[in-house]
Amino acid sequence: MHFKWKYIPPTQQEEIAAKELGEKLSMSPVLSLILIRRGITTESAAKRFFHPQLSDLINPFLMKDMDLAVDRLNDAMGHKERILVYGDYDVDGCTSVALVYKFLRQYYSNIDYYIPNRYNEGYGVSKKGISFAKETGVKLIIILDCGIKALEEIAYAKELGIDFIICDHHVPDEKMPPAVAILNPKRKDDTYPFKHLCGCGVGFKFMQAFAKNNNIPFSRLVPLLDFCAVSIASDLVPVIDENRILAYHGLRQLNKNPSLGLKAIIDTCGLSGRELEMSDIIFKIGPRINASGRMETGKESVDLLVERDFAEAVKAAKHIDEYNEQRKGVDRQMTEEANKIVERLENQKHQSSIFLYDEHWKKGIVGIVASRLTEIYFRPTIVLTKDGEYATGSARSVAGFDIYEAIKSCRDLLINFGGHTYAAGVTLKWSKVKEFRKRLQLFVEKHIQPHQQEPILNVDAIIDFKDITKKMHNDLKRFSPFGPNNSKPIFSTEKVYDFGTSKVVGREQEHIKLELVDSKSNNVMNGIAFGQSAAARYIKSKRSFDIAFTIEDNIFKHNLVQLQIEDIHQTENE
Repeated sequence: MHFKWKYIPPTQQEEIAAKELGEKLSMSPVLSLILIRRGITTESAAKRFFHPQLSDLINPFLMKDMDLAVDRLNDAMGHKERILVYGDYDVDGCTSVALVYKFLRQYYSNIDYYIPNRYNEGYGVSKKGISFAKETGVKLIIILDCGIKALEEIAYAKELGIDFIICDHHVPDEKMPPAVAILNPKRKDDTYPFKHLCGCGVGFKFMQAFAKNNNIPFSRLVPLLDFCAVSIASDLVPVIDENRILAYHGLRQLNKNPSLGLKAIIDTCGLSGRELEMSDIIFKIGPRINASGRMETGKESVDLLVERDFAEAVKAAKHIDEYNEQRKGVDRQMTEEANKIVERLENQKHQSSIFLYDEHWKKGIVGIVASRLTEIYFRPTIVLTKDGEYATGSARSVAGFDIYEAIKSCRDLLINFGGHTYAAGVTLKWSKVKEFRKRLQLFVEKHIQPHQQEPILNVDAIIDFKDITKKMHNDLKRFSPFGPNNSKPIFSTEKVYDFGTSKVVGREQEHIKLELVDSKSNNVMNGIAFGQSAAARYIKSKRSFDIAFTIEDNIFKHNLVQLQIEDIHQTENE
């Protein structure tokens, strides 16, 4: 895919401000301009950005119902009631449960955890889960990363004498479940200053409040921050403000002293011995935690994350790694099938959205397939499969288009739905699928903007190779952790040439390993262009081209910089 590059040259006022801020920070004007454009305009704001402090975390009691939640938990522990920590089967749900369970088990033994089975219980609170709670004498359920829409199920639990504390971050409806406390910063009546916590973040705030109320030192919470980093990266929430603090210190924990379960995953997937970044979580750690819930049951991931014995953790990590390999195979097959359907259905190709369903597709993989199709065709995508008399599936969206609102417009057809702006899940009767497709596609057609269907690459700065110094690279690393709303800066260099040694690499000859020079210096830069081998012939023709790239460490050659090429354009008028 070739992107349309979007670059906004700095105004004279921005250039002056960037120069002044750069001098105060001993940083190049190129990087200080990027800071300014991300809303960091003063020296003090830059220092807070580069050195996030745990002491700047928001008072958890500012979240609505936090006092009620802490009181009910204290009451349960004081009366020795059985407590069940319940969560979703994805990364955010599993890390949330692991964090809350690991923290509370230090102070209380009558506690267990529960992850619903995707295939026979479905998403969120299930009657089976409530029955398990009743049979095992549970009086209080702390539910994480789901529950905000479980009106009937939580009302049923209440009739059985089981209370709920909900810790969720999904968009609530007007009517909310009859829980004793609902912790969700997206509540309309909640004035909590930061609205973008993930489920694990809400769970962490609950434990922070519980610790504060019971005079437990905050230092006892710090070892659990690695779960927050894994969740923030995997759930793709904005890495700003409170999330930046949690992710920054969570990554430090992950690198210095990770929990045994995460250490076992790190070792199993070949990441040990190097500084881990958010991208390592997204592409390596997160998919493995997700894999057990996609292929079998998410409880196996929580078992691993709370394991106390490292040898057992390694065994469990290897087992989950096998799930991940199986997941890759199913994912590949389903994506190929979905691509063939899109290519065969001409009307799909010209629609503003993609809507596919197949009764044989695996329920745990449809979300990945939706993501893949969104990346390939750059349109909002829904992929459904059959589950008995129901259709269930996932939706993914493109930048700027709210797929949750699109689905909400069809709510009268749905049994259940939930999610965020860019990712959502739905359940409906199989007989209603065609009507759902028709209405959803009409909604997207009416509301999506043409620019939202273009693959756009936002370029932060145009630079020459001589600008890429060791100091610049070290300063750039301080911008991390990266993620939504603080993406890794993308640079462009114009009129570069093959040094003569670039070559196609990869198992299927799909990548290009590059050695490049630009027209303004003699610097030779190494680069890698993943999946862009189609450009190799042009590159080897000795003609100039423009590149858009991020600046990375070369993990095979320490202390060397490597360009990760995001896109290649032929130089205009070449």
